[in-house]
Amino acid sequence: MAYFPDVTKIEFEGPSTDNPLAFRHYNPDEIVEGKSMRDQLRFSVCYWHTFRASGVDPFGAPTMQRPWEDGTDSVDNALRRVDVAFEFMEKLQAPFYCFHDRDVSPEGSTLAESNSNLDKIAAKLKAEQERTGIDLLWGTANLFSNPRFMHGAATTCNADVFAFAAAQVKKALEVTHELGGLNYVFWGGREGYHNLFNTDMKRELDHMARFLHLAKDHAKSIGFEGQFLLEPKPKEPTKHQYDFDAAACMNFIRSYGLEDVCKLNVETNHATLAGHTMMHELQYSSMQGALGSIDANTGDMMLGWDTDQFPTDIYLTTQCMLVILEQGGLTPGGVNFDAKVRRESFEPIDLFHAHIGGMDAFARGLKIAAKIRADGKLTDIVKNRYRSWDEGIGAKIEAGEVNFADLEAYMLKKGEAAPNESGRQEFLENLINDYI
Repeated sequence: MAYFPDVTKIEFEGPSTDNPLAFRHYNPDEIVEGKSMRDQLRFSVCYWHTFRASGVDPFGAPTMQRPWEDGTDSVDNALRRVDVAFEFMEKLQAPFYCFHDRDVSPEGSTLAESNSNLDKIAAKLKAEQERTGIDLLWGTANLFSNPRFMHGAATTCNADVFAFAAAQVKKALEVTHELGGLNYVFWGGREGYHNLFNTDMKRELDHMARFLHLAKDHAKSIGFEGQFLLEPKPKEPTKHQYDFDAAACMNFIRSYGLEDVCKLNVETNHATLAGHTMMHELQYSSMQGALGSIDANTGDMMLGWDTDQFPTDIYLTTQCMLVILEQGGLTPGGVNFDAKVRRESFEPIDLFHAHIGGMDAFARGLKIAAKIRADGKLTDIVKNRYRSWDEGIGAKIEAGEVNFADLEAYMLKKGEAAPNESGRQEFLENLINDYI
């Protein structure tokens, strides 16, 4: 049965096409910086927003028209949803997908029943992966929706809840491994606090680290060699989450000896909530050797929460791809569309329009970033700005060859320090505009 009967395979037709169900800029086989666009961008469809979002919000009931849904959270409905997902991803030419355990499989009344349900769905996911060649970019466990996690999962005040979360992650890791998942993500939706008067922050962080070390040990025991990804987010639903931003995550990772375990999965909307740009979070992660994957979305600046909209801003995608290309790509991570269609965009066809727009936007960002890098103007400007560090006293400072007394003597002799030159911010903004 076809669930999207009016949609054929989405093909590249070029910028001049007026076909809304075609790529204008994303040509999977086009070579950019020595790799195909398919391999540079590694697009992934997220299961939760794409196939589980209903359009419900705090002020209204579900709005989405999903003819394949029967209104139950049954195994049969979940199995049918797998058919829907793979038809969609095949027609979109998406090479990867991602899921939470509870996205793909219904939670049972007991852990054993939940595990059994997940095994049934995983078997079908595996068969569809083998049939289509679509791979699992990453799996994860939903440790935030069930009321048992109201105080957190790894950071809960209840040891039994910690144990339940560990059992759930154990199973999710095993299923991710069985499906050939390339990464495993930890997103601490409720790993934080609302009130410090009732919180032992040190103990909670210690427990969070213990949880990740236990996950590392289990991954090793089952032969899972995928990349662990920690996902920064500052708030919402908690007042403060311990994985606040890339810098907080790196401090946590280093403090608890997890450098060989975790890289970061960085999301635009989370960067915004932390008061940063996506480029800042990517640059910080990358310079730490920790940029592993990204969740590609954007937020509405007029609202102020995690709206998870599809990315269509070419400045944003260009900035992302400048950092990603500079570090040589995201493999084994990718560009995952952690984004949902708007509540008012309720027809199934809107799912295609949204993903096509996001894929085209990133394809344009990729090509623009590659052109900027090939021209070398931006690199030359930055290099010139720091030229005083390439020789003389600057080179000696970086090499550790001088102390404060040496620097005092140097300045007493020289007399004064003057700025090199203008920062040329406006010139640079105009330059980037020209490329875009």
